[in-house]
Amino acid sequence: MTASLELTILMPCLNEAETLAVCIRKARAYLDRAGITGEVLIADNGSTDGSQQIAIAEGARVAPIPQRGYGAALMGGIEAAQGRYVIMGDADDSYDFEHLDAFVARLRAGDQLVMGNRFKGGIAPGAMPWHHKYIGNPVLSTLGRLFFKTVPSDFHCGLRGFDRDAIRGLNLRTTGMEFASEMLVKATLSGLRVSEVPTTLKPDGRSRPPHLRSFRDGWRHLRFLLVFSPRWLFLYPGYACLTVGLFLGGLLWSGPVNLSPTVQIDVHTFLVAAMLVLVGLQAVSFAVISRRFASSYGFIPPSARFDRILEFLTLERLLILAAVLIAVGLGALFWGFGQWAARDFGPLNLSTTMRAMIVALTTLVAGTQLALTAFMSSIMNIPLMERRVEIN
Repeated sequence: MTASLELTILMPCLNEAETLAVCIRKARAYLDRAGITGEVLIADNGSTDGSQQIAIAEGARVAPIPQRGYGAALMGGIEAAQGRYVIMGDADDSYDFEHLDAFVARLRAGDQLVMGNRFKGGIAPGAMPWHHKYIGNPVLSTLGRLFFKTVPSDFHCGLRGFDRDAIRGLNLRTTGMEFASEMLVKATLSGLRVSEVPTTLKPDGRSRPPHLRSFRDGWRHLRFLLVFSPRWLFLYPGYACLTVGLFLGGLLWSGPVNLSPTVQIDVHTFLVAAMLVLVGLQAVSFAVISRRFASSYGFIPPSARFDRILEFLTLERLLILAAVLIAVGLGALFWGFGQWAARDFGPLNLSTTMRAMIVALTTLVAGTQLALTAFMSSIMNIPLMERRVEIN
């Protein structure tokens, strides 16, 4: 449907009969006061309490969205919207639909996503549970800003405005509460102009509990942030494990190290170092594979720098490196076997021979792991190569 109005005020709705009418009245009052050609659109997610009839009676348009979920309702509403700009907000009377001037001003100035900030605008007593206000929202917002370098500091504010065509171009997919995170993350990664304005939050007017479930939906937001950031989920932890493992391994390669007159680290710590190297290598491998998969299928915007790295890390080059590691491992293994044979297969000096065996097994496993990763990465790249051929 082609957008023909300036603004759509969009409200997802699932059994909001208690508060829907007042929200629509406030939204329509704003449109009239501001002189904006617009509409109030209710994305109904299967209400059974008469919300649809209430919306129609109050002059709103209803878009039935059969697929359940907060994100599904909003995606359906965005598709049905007729406005060039969309301002979305919950239909529970907690957001101020009468004062949307700051959102409209930023949209008219060219911003493509304008987030509300409840912490700057004011949160009324009782409007937000303490664990949301002091733990959930601050922690998730901090992680979001750290992972994706976003501008807004209220990551999950439900009152936000956006350019409809720009947001439709993001190919949003999540159907649950994590939709709010997906919109902001993808907008940031795609280079859209993102800003924030203060807004207020007051206690909602419903007598029933909200649809939001703190721990379930908090986990879904956190899961989304991690899955969409292979760097923080895999790459950086992998680098950390590799760095610590290689440092400890190098420190202990020649023998035990005395940390103090009474504390000594030896072959057991050397074994821990080997484990860290293997875990680190696996994590880095997962980072490469997940980033390639995510960018190939459009989940994450492509990165020119990452593409250059992948072009260098061809299957053949990775297999050569894997072969070198395996050769080193086999050499250390045969050396250890030779030491055992020299002692007529009797007791060995564990402090010396065990180091060689740890190196042998670590490099053998690392080489095998690297070879398998190289093949897996190439397999996952096949659909992308096929699509390039079809396009050309």
